[in-house]
Amino acid sequence: MISPATAISAPGLRRATALLLTAAALAGPSAPGPLAAHPRAASARPAPRPAPPPGAECHTRVRGSHATADCFNGNATPDRVQLHLRCARWWDPAMDTAPVTVGPTRHVSLAQRCWLTVRDAWVSHAPD
Repeated sequence: MISPATAISAPGLRRATALLLTAAALAGPSAPGPLAAHPRAASARPAPRPAPPPGAECHTRVRGSHATADCFNGNATPDRVQLHLRCARWWDPAMDTAPVTVGPTRHVSLAQRCWLTVRDAWVSHAPD
């Protein structure tokens, strides 16, 4: 039997129940239930596209009027590489090498030169 000192009055019980229900409603579902399985509850974001395979790894060096690029393709797909030069003098034309296909686990060296000085040298990649 419950003693009168420990008994909760009817209005107190109603107040405690209302507080618990309000707290549960604000907290949201704690475990996945039928609402979480609803299609609208799932994220509407599309799946991310896979990244394109990386190209060959190239290292470029410039010495005076000569530029060289050494490229190694450690990937399973071939890559076409091309060395481009921008020369320092206005009268010295920009130079490009012919595109070269670097197969899987292969190495190529590309070389080109300006008449006097190389301003910029870079390698472009294109899938084969």
